[in-house]
Amino acid sequence: MRNTRRIALTALAASAALILTACSGQNAAPESDGEAEAASIDSVKIIVPADPGGGWDQTGRAMSKVLTDDDIVKSAPVTNVGGAGGTIGLAQLANEKDPGTLMVNGLVMVGAIETNDSKTRLEDTTPIARLTDEPLVVVVPADSKYDTLEDLVDDIVENGQKVTVTGGSAGGADHILAGLLLEEAGLDSTEIPQKLNYTPNAGGGEAVSLILGGKVGAGISGVGEFAQHIESGDMRALAVSSEEPSSQLPDVPTITDEGYDVVLTNWRGVIAPGGISDADRAELERIVTEMHDSDAWKQELETKGWADAFLTGDDLDAFVEQNVSDVTGTLKNIGLI
Repeated sequence: MRNTRRIALTALAASAALILTACSGQNAAPESDGEAEAASIDSVKIIVPADPGGGWDQTGRAMSKVLTDDDIVKSAPVTNVGGAGGTIGLAQLANEKDPGTLMVNGLVMVGAIETNDSKTRLEDTTPIARLTDEPLVVVVPADSKYDTLEDLVDDIVENGQKVTVTGGSAGGADHILAGLLLEEAGLDSTEIPQKLNYTPNAGGGEAVSLILGGKVGAGISGVGEFAQHIESGDMRALAVSSEEPSSQLPDVPTITDEGYDVVLTNWRGVIAPGGISDADRAELERIVTEMHDSDAWKQELETKGWADAFLTGDDLDAFVEQNVSDVTGTLKNIGLI
């Protein structure tokens, strides 16, 4: 048997050099005698580079709630800038001058940068923290003809483009999982793009509408995005992509249980504008760390079924550098770039 794929892929950049710079605006950190003084950021802006309804949006709004309810910051407004797998929002972040800005991102953005040939790279940003890790779930409409994951995969292999699968942005975790399933079914990197009819969406809400409306054969997204529709009976879950069953969907088998050697988890984090001072980065890390340590954040993790994957600093930089390489290689291996 082939070794099980265990892919915990990232969409944050390893930004090795941080430049000390004097920034203007109410959140700017003053400098004296060439040394950065301790920064003080009392409000943050949260950019969600996707339309409402998906995992990034849920993450950004959960952050805003905890940050303000626990008085960690005075305000944390959320702005949605959807499109192109987050690269439209990424381009906006590149022009952001306020160091008190956080953008939610994750695995999706690495693939989107490649598939959209984005001029703005993750290397142009400042990584702040990895926050969560979440399995994906493969679902079908309630009245679907597919009873098992094998039924779905076999139909795609046989009928190709006649079977539509929907999920998040092109090149993101959902798209990658669909490609890996077809690779495990025996298709090579030239056959997968020809067989896989994948409809990307800018936000999880769009995918939900397509599935509930019976417009697609199947959908893939984070467990937290589909769980309520599975529990209500409007969708049927075929398998989850974690190594063990999901705590939110304990009765749903894993993909490996269904005979496909694939384990794929999607994580999300936050980044800040590139070129902010060391002091501003440290202050943003302090804010996010205080949020992470709160009881309110722990409750959000439990409610949404997110695993705690918190990481900051040098460990984060090293982790993401390796994983950016991993996700790009995977996309090439399954013919998506």
